[in-house]
Amino acid sequence: MRDVAVLADVHGNLPALEAVLAEPDVAAAELIVVAGDAVSGPMPAECLDLLVTLGDRVRFVRGNADRAVLVAEEEHGAAWCAERLGPDRLTLLRDWPLTLSLELDGLGSVLFCHATPRSDEEIVTRITPEEDLVEVLDDVHERLVVCGHTHVQFDRSAGGTRLVNAGSVGMPYEGRRGAFWLLLGPAVEHRATEYDAEAGATAIRATQWATADELAGWLEQPPDPVEVTAYFESLRGA
Repeated sequence: MRDVAVLADVHGNLPALEAVLAEPDVAAAELIVVAGDAVSGPMPAECLDLLVTLGDRVRFVRGNADRAVLVAEEEHGAAWCAERLGPDRLTLLRDWPLTLSLELDGLGSVLFCHATPRSDEEIVTRITPEEDLVEVLDDVHERLVVCGHTHVQFDRSAGGTRLVNAGSVGMPYEGRRGAFWLLLGPAVEHRATEYDAEAGATAIRATQWATADELAGWLEQPPDPVEVTAYFESLRGA
């Protein structure tokens, strides 16, 4: 298999998702892997419906926020998202696996996950100590692991395994506007797609999602990746 686009952390941001799917390299990709947290956000049904139209070209893995929607947690508007999705769409979410392994031309066997291969919420960042990464990746047989979850792109190696974060399509913490994703085969390429973030923020504010204003503000004034990474490391107890 060749030319795989990886879209992580869409978080129900339909304008960002539409912009990325319109990219020529995404439109031409043999496969699109959605690496978790696709539907927890302001436009969950619209995003899932758009992705489902891709048919056999799209594969999903489960993120922690997707799991929160499935059990209709009140935090971060997950219960609202579950109501918007309805029973039929929620049935699709229940089948999403924690990991997905694919054989890609030029890269060999690649493992896709949301956070880490053993958890949909475990935190690793671009500054996580190498010895901690070695432990996280200890049982992984693939030489390349692709993840999301912390919304900042990185490319690291630990214990002979390469760990690449695809970044976030819908809720990036990169310090600049855009939708961030990954293209695989035969190389590993971090990509960013420009779109009208202000128009997207306006559309998001018009929804009834609980934290719509917060997401819209992040799109207009993107968080500093250094500060965000330090925050995530603090959650690890670092």
